[in-house]
Amino acid sequence: MFLLGTIVDALAIVLGTVIGLLLPTIPDRMKDTVTKGLALCVIIIGLSMALADTADILTVIVAIVLGAVIGELLNIDGALSKFAHVVERKFSRVYEGPIAEGFISATLLFCIGSMAIVGAIQDGIEDQHKTLLAKSILDGFSAIVFSSTLGIGVGLSAIPVFLYQGLIAFISHLAGNVLDAPSLIDILTATGGILIVAIGLNVANISKIVAPNLLPAIPLAPALKALLPHLQSLFHMH
Repeated sequence: MFLLGTIVDALAIVLGTVIGLLLPTIPDRMKDTVTKGLALCVIIIGLSMALADTADILTVIVAIVLGAVIGELLNIDGALSKFAHVVERKFSRVYEGPIAEGFISATLLFCIGSMAIVGAIQDGIEDQHKTLLAKSILDGFSAIVFSSTLGIGVGLSAIPVFLYQGLIAFISHLAGNVLDAPSLIDILTATGGILIVAIGLNVANISKIVAPNLLPAIPLAPALKALLPHLQSLFHMH
């Protein structure tokens, strides 16, 4: 079953959120320290990913710039925030507290990254779930910590995680080995790492980077790298 890894990952996020919500009330000062500590870990994870492919740094920069322009024109952040606040209002009768921030932060954190993409591709092509099962353990523990400070919105991120990884797995299942290209996955990972750093900075309240509006950079980076040899051959012809 090629969607097994994705299903387990989504369930791990929900379970982690339930555990996080059932934990005893954490004092505000401790909650702030824990959140910032987790944010620092997220930043380190993002940096390690971003620095894994320094050979393609110029392509990554171009992808980030073009992605930011496209993201601003589409106002992805506005659409995501609007959806998150609609969800927040729906749950307001049964849950008091912020939902939007937890939903957006957790969705971006769980969806952006090599494990989500590579794992979903392996899920679809090889029916191999090892990567996504490992990711589900990490996501489950992250959901416990995040939900204890950011609330029920973290659990709701399981829905976009399931749809996102499930779509990649489904496309991979149909496309075969076309998407299983390590060089393209490397640049995709590096670009995703930069966005994860942005999420960490936001969670730590160090800055307010509109990370969702940078999302188009992720598909743009491997696309630009794939096109680069063709562009170079055109220039050589002239």
